[in-house]
Amino acid sequence: MEATTSAAIVALNKRFLLDYPHIAAQRIEAMPPDEAAEALRAHDANTLVPVMPRLSPEVAAQLLANFEQATVARLLTELSPGDAARILASLEESGRKNYLGWLEESAAREIRRALEYPADSAGHLMETRIAQFRGSATVGETLARLRKVRAKTTRSLFIVDEDNRLSGRASIQDIALAAPETRLDELARPVAAAVSALAPTEEVVEVLERSKLADLPVIDIDGRLLGIIYHATLLQVVQEDATADIQTMVGASKDERALSPTLFAVRKRLPWMQINLLTAFLAASVVGLFESTIAQFTALAVLLPVVAGQAGNAGAQALAVTMRGLALREIGLRHWFRVTRKEVQTGLINGLAIALTCGIGVFAWSGSLGLVVVIAMSMVLAMVAAGFAGALVPIMLTRLGQDPAQSSSIILTTVTDVAGFFSFLGIATLLAGML
Repeated sequence: MEATTSAAIVALNKRFLLDYPHIAAQRIEAMPPDEAAEALRAHDANTLVPVMPRLSPEVAAQLLANFEQATVARLLTELSPGDAARILASLEESGRKNYLGWLEESAAREIRRALEYPADSAGHLMETRIAQFRGSATVGETLARLRKVRAKTTRSLFIVDEDNRLSGRASIQDIALAAPETRLDELARPVAAAVSALAPTEEVVEVLERSKLADLPVIDIDGRLLGIIYHATLLQVVQEDATADIQTMVGASKDERALSPTLFAVRKRLPWMQINLLTAFLAASVVGLFESTIAQFTALAVLLPVVAGQAGNAGAQALAVTMRGLALREIGLRHWFRVTRKEVQTGLINGLAIALTCGIGVFAWSGSLGLVVVIAMSMVLAMVAAGFAGALVPIMLTRLGQDPAQSSSIILTTVTDVAGFFSFLGIATLLAGML
């Protein structure tokens, strides 16, 4: 009978964790860590995944310390890289390394990447070992927790909602003077300013100087609190100009400046110019394969840049969206299939729409139904290939440990040119009887 009752309780708890993760997170945070861990050990990782991101990082980290190695590894693997990194960021470096050592290399690499920020970014400057507080917590509970965790703080405590999104701040002075039963959300004030983890150092300095703040919260793309930048930290930082990725995307070095010496600029740019020349010859060789077809139907030479140009634009759009997703940690390497599928579908739909418009224009110009069929089919194929390449190239470069901004556009240009030329001229050759 006892075993049946216990199984029923576990089943009810599982349903509660899966259906009401927000409420479950609040209940877990109110429990002693060892008691909460004991209640959760009966559940597998899939049941705990919805709850873990909604816990404050310090509580989630305490729970990990009470789970079996296999459970921890499964949890960190199933969580998004950003959520896993946010939990591990609340630990000492040795603790992070220990947990990451339990994971497969691919999963560990993605989490490490989410933990790392550029040297000139807000994420690099922030203090991650902070205490987060719910608005529903009372002053008495908050003071007791502060004494227990001894978290580093200054004049304010930052308050988060049920999804750990930053919702307000409460002054330490107001908390100290309030009655013990007062809720934090009664003392909360709006957050004057916050910065993204990838914001450059100079933006952080400007915000702190403009807002006259002693500390500045750092948030991710979803508004979740990642850490705090303290004013004293900025006094130790040498400000440098932010390096824009736009330089590396076209083969210019991050080290080059507008007034750099000419020979320095040549030395940094010339290797990529040579690579670009080789890829241009590759695209030209595709055109050479169909020299007889072009000689027979001269109208193809007029329309050839249209297909390649549209494919290039489609690929550039897919590349920009994918690189932004990688830069902001919206996606990881494990999302390659979803991202690629989305861009292929987008390329297909856009290709069909552009093919229709282009076909009408070509028919009005040439009066050839065969030429309309050729350019319409090739337009769709070229834009699908461009979307595929625009999504996959930066992800593959990241997987190989390369900077995706450094050479993505050069590789993409080659792919879109070759795809555009080959599809247009290849279909024209196959359908020569209709031209």
